[in-house]
Amino acid sequence: MWKDIRDREAGKLRPNSFANRVKSDRVSSLQLSNHKDIVSPHRGSVNSLQVDLTEGRYLLSGASDASAAVFDIQRASHSEGLIAKYQCLFAVDKQHEHGHKYAISSAIWYPIDTGLFVTGSYDHHINVWDTNTTQVVVNFKLPGKVYRTAMSSLATSHMLIAAGTEDVQVRLCDISSGAFSHTLSGHRDGVMSVEWSASSEWVLITGGCDGAIRFWDIRRAGCFRVLDQSQSQLGRRPPISGWTANKLSTSKSHLASQSSNMKSRILHKKLSNGNATKPSSTTGKLPAKGSTRQRLHPGLLSSQDRAVSHYGAVTGLKVTGDGMYLLSAGSDSRLKLWDVESGCNTLVNYETVRLHTNKPLQLATSQDSALVFAPCMANIKAFDMWTGKASLTLSGHYEAVNCCLYSFQDQELYTGGNDRQILVWSPSRDSTELDWESSADKDNWSD
Repeated sequence: MWKDIRDREAGKLRPNSFANRVKSDRVSSLQLSNHKDIVSPHRGSVNSLQVDLTEGRYLLSGASDASAAVFDIQRASHSEGLIAKYQCLFAVDKQHEHGHKYAISSAIWYPIDTGLFVTGSYDHHINVWDTNTTQVVVNFKLPGKVYRTAMSSLATSHMLIAAGTEDVQVRLCDISSGAFSHTLSGHRDGVMSVEWSASSEWVLITGGCDGAIRFWDIRRAGCFRVLDQSQSQLGRRPPISGWTANKLSTSKSHLASQSSNMKSRILHKKLSNGNATKPSSTTGKLPAKGSTRQRLHPGLLSSQDRAVSHYGAVTGLKVTGDGMYLLSAGSDSRLKLWDVESGCNTLVNYETVRLHTNKPLQLATSQDSALVFAPCMANIKAFDMWTGKASLTLSGHYEAVNCCLYSFQDQELYTGGNDRQILVWSPSRDSTELDWESSADKDNWSD
């Protein structure tokens, strides 16, 4: 720490690099906070946590007792000795006139304002709440249990809530009109996780109980990519600056030649009896209504459409802050890291973990995406993004952990579990910081 400070004073270390090093040191020393305590009002397992994206001040939680609560994590309600107690500003539950009747599985803030928040529940409803009046302003009725909801933090052209339910279709709910915008069909089982892209307001990523992870452009019909765990690349993608214009032009010509070859193959396709088909009579026609041939999504071959990413349900998705990589968790107790551009599995071997098999999980990453926080039964493990080694194991919950949330503002981790508790994990105060504080203002020669 002192060496970094000296290098910063001497100008050897840039301000951004210095700040990143300090944040990395703080993250690597996370431990159960001994000065912050969140008083949970929930009487059921905590399923969802989110801090608002505008101020980074208000924590929203949703629980299986059909209650949602909001906390001010910057201002304590009261103190007991050295421990600051944080009680909820307000909570809504079953007793509320328009409250949910069954477990709340997902609770998220409206991305650009703390005046609204959204809850999804197993009672088949999504409620949009006014924070100031604690009243439901918009309500959506879905055909099945709501597993996860998400809104894009980049969106400027739409106000859509993506909803993953036990139904095979992903539904987009429009807050401005109070109706469903459209549905996305392609999964063969319920959808447990939904995540918007961090680089485009139009791209949605979904993970289903069929083991598939699909990418959608919501402006077009059908998904444009299905991740296949058999397609892989080792390590990080080379930087774009390393690609020469030569390689790009050759790849484009290669793709053009491939497409022309594919067209010629289709035109000269042989039937099983050896007779050639007539191009004029078959090309461009859709299969008949009663045909047994499967109707495919645009741009997908049958092999791609049936690709799987996990051997089991995809229970959690998390896009890194730069939007370049995607983390996924599955009921096969596997964590996988995907390159978003190529759609390849990076083959990072995360150490053996035990994950929930029948419940959606909320993953988290540190600010520089160097660490991945994943609930592993009653513990939380922090994995190095690119080596897969567990650098931290945080133990404090008495029962299984469901959700992790990392606060970029304070470099703190918030977790919720089946023990109904919301725990805070803060950076430890090392000896150098204590020495710095103890030696402060002792040299008064300049007074």
